Amino acid sequence: MTAGYTIRRISKDDYEGVIDTLKVLTVVGDVSRRRFEEIVDHWDAVYLHGTSTRQYNPLVVVEDATGQIAATGNIILERKLIHDAGLCGHIEDIAVSKSHQGKRLGKFLIDRLTQLGFEAGCYKIILDCDPKNVPFYEKCGYSKAGIEMQIRRD
Repeated sequence: MTAGYTIRRISKDDYEGVIDTLKVLTVVGDVSRRRFEEIVDHWDAVYLHGTSTRQYNPLVVVEDATGQIAATGNIILERKLIHDAGLCGHIEDIAVSKSHQGKRLGKFLIDRLTQLGFEAGCYKIILDCDPKNVPFYEKCGYSKAGIEMQIRRD
């Protein structure tokens, strides 16, 4: 727990704070409030088949005094055939707003997402990051494994 901050599941009311926070990470594009709400509804509606476990677990860290979104991230749970039809967690879209950086909120968020994944039964949790962020994730208990590959549509 980080004093002065609360961590919770994302809600439709978080639109502006989440979009602004994600802009620290990457290009967000034109995501309307309506589209944001549709995505949150989808995340809330999708459960792993036959369980009460949500497949998408988007969280926000909120500053208690102001209600401002300070950080956001998500862990998506993937059902695999390997490892006895096990679960693999994918941590995605970790962002801490500029005005809240340096307060250990990123670690707070990663720790909670990791905990959610292991509580759901994940045999491993993975994430991709820029090389400059490797030391941060190592402080969170993660280690290098493999090489990320990608192809993008033009």
